Amino acid sequence: MEAMREPLPATIRITGYKSHAKEILHCLKEKYFKDIQELEIDSQKIEAPQPLSWYPDEQAWHTNMSRKLIRKSPLLEKFHQFLVSETESGNISRQEAVSMIPPLLLKIESHHKILDMCAAPGSKTAQLIEMLHSDMDVPFPEGFVIANDVDNKRCYLLVHQAKRLNSPCIMVVNHDASCIPMLQIDSDGGKDILFYDRVLCDVPCSGDGTMRKNIDVWKKWTTSNSLHLHGLQLRIAVRGVEQLAVGGRMVYSTCSLNPIEDEAIIAALLEKSEGALELADASADLPGLKWMPGVTSWKLMTKEGQWFSDWSEVPSSRHTQIRPTMFPPKDPEKLAGLHLERCMRILPHHQNTGGFFVAVLVKKAPMPWNKRHPKLRKSAPTQTGGSLAADVPRLLPEGLAEETEDGGPGGRGDGETETAGAPLAQEAAGKQDAVCGPPPSKKQKLFGYKEDPFVFLTEDDPVFTSIQSFYDLSPDFPKRNVLTRTHEGKKRHLYMVSKELRNVLLNNSERMKVINTGVKVWSRNSDGEEFGCAFRLAQEGIYTLQPYIRSRIIRVSVEDIKVLLTQENPFLSKLEDDAHAQAKQMGMGSIVLKYIPNPNNPSEPQCPIQLCGWRGKTSIRAFVPRNERFHYLRLLGVEVFRDKQGLGQKSRDGAKEEAAAATKAEQEGELENGDENGSLEPKIEGGNKESSSS
Repeated sequence: MEAMREPLPATIRITGYKSHAKEILHCLKEKYFKDIQELEIDSQKIEAPQPLSWYPDEQAWHTNMSRKLIRKSPLLEKFHQFLVSETESGNISRQEAVSMIPPLLLKIESHHKILDMCAAPGSKTAQLIEMLHSDMDVPFPEGFVIANDVDNKRCYLLVHQAKRLNSPCIMVVNHDASCIPMLQIDSDGGKDILFYDRVLCDVPCSGDGTMRKNIDVWKKWTTSNSLHLHGLQLRIAVRGVEQLAVGGRMVYSTCSLNPIEDEAIIAALLEKSEGALELADASADLPGLKWMPGVTSWKLMTKEGQWFSDWSEVPSSRHTQIRPTMFPPKDPEKLAGLHLERCMRILPHHQNTGGFFVAVLVKKAPMPWNKRHPKLRKSAPTQTGGSLAADVPRLLPEGLAEETEDGGPGGRGDGETETAGAPLAQEAAGKQDAVCGPPPSKKQKLFGYKEDPFVFLTEDDPVFTSIQSFYDLSPDFPKRNVLTRTHEGKKRHLYMVSKELRNVLLNNSERMKVINTGVKVWSRNSDGEEFGCAFRLAQEGIYTLQPYIRSRIIRVSVEDIKVLLTQENPFLSKLEDDAHAQAKQMGMGSIVLKYIPNPNNPSEPQCPIQLCGWRGKTSIRAFVPRNERFHYLRLLGVEVFRDKQGLGQKSRDGAKEEAAAATKAEQEGELENGDENGSLEPKIEGGNKESSSS
């Protein structure tokens, strides 16, 4: 309890999948960490930040400073601004140390289909996305993350977190996790139920492990909190293992140390599974992490102070509040077979963290209550486009696999599915091809804002004609993965998703409420039509899109990038000779500014940089959001710092004039033509200013 009274130390995690991670780590070590160590603030000596011993590749760090101290102290203002700016640009996450553990224990690979059941606010979801994109050379991993939350407003916070990573493999949905719908996908000419390779089940809890950062817990915590949450936690966990594929892993976690929310849930889940689930031993997965084994016996206390050690002791008047699953199994042999000691309890005094509970479950067989359900298969529609009304489902008896056209067995071998019939036929009858619209009003009522539909473009859509010729897209560009959010009028933004997420969207438009998906790759620029293409590139999707672009690319140097990021509309002559010559030969319009590192010059950034830009009549401009500008300038050795009065920028290496120009450009851009991300719209000489795309 003494450790619980101390403020929680600040921890940060570097976005590991990005190629800029090593540069960010070097910047932290050589600049910011050296500046703050040995400082003394309010009689507290600031210790040098240390890497978390159990997190791979020194990608997570902690310090003895609290988050409040970092925000309030003038001596730490520069470090605080660095953290805020890099967090907004998606290169750093300020995340509690114990919160980083569940995604690591899932052992994510790039082909995994992942469900995050209670995802908001999204720090763990961001970790899952990072692990999917472990290979930056693959713009579309085969796997994806479906992040769910029951609170509609928190879903938008989740969207904000996920969008920082600019991934085409994330979809945010809004459902009650305890009854999140089973989804279906096209597979081998028929329809199959979607089962996930990995499920993260970080359930709502009483939060007694967060007392170091959440003062309200001290005042509001009662023993009845756990009694009220136990049933919901168990229902969510059951729904999670139902949707888990055989052979998959589910991590159950809470920020509570109460056994009723922890081991009791795991014990009930294992008993219900009748051997279909196994509690995995994860002791060797995170070397350096200190933890206590799960408990095998506990008592239950009511709000009035009554103690019960067994269900038989509970009076009938309490049966609605206290359930049998809240107690450990009475049979010693059965209890030993559950191996509850494999659960992991992280205590605050072990490594100066919050309190946390985590357990890893592996699915060995279908859940027993699913084996009786019929297997769903649909024959492939005879039409290649248009309505799917003729796509009528057929139900097969359990264990009878349908032969597909290629002679292979249809359906999943685990026999686990959701009962389906007339409702699915009705859904198919009302479905439009390549459109994922909002749920119909006559079905289950979903609260919150009505979302715009997700409309996939066809390969022969007229919008691709000018885009294809202007950017010289490669033949393997996946046009079918491009979508927009409107049925009518001009398309304002174009987004891209992975092939697998497209499959999910098209087959479940009436079964789930999708809040957001995809990464923006193009935005309409009405003035661009006179230059050959009405769509300009969007910085959010440049790393996804660039592998398919074969023209409109200018190779730039470090000095070129400094000029482009610190000056508004610099003349072409400001570029170095090589970039200047390339720009002169290129027509006006949207461009890619590409920096390729030189391994023979270690003083320069050793990570590739790609920026969206605009080639004007006599000038050129980088089209990058503000925080991302600051990020790239830091990589290039230009420190960008705004003092508390916001009077301007300070820079080193004699770059004061450049930084002042960046401030002026930023201020003018915000007043004249900034979008919601703080980016600056291109201004065209001799013509009208481009209309905002937001």
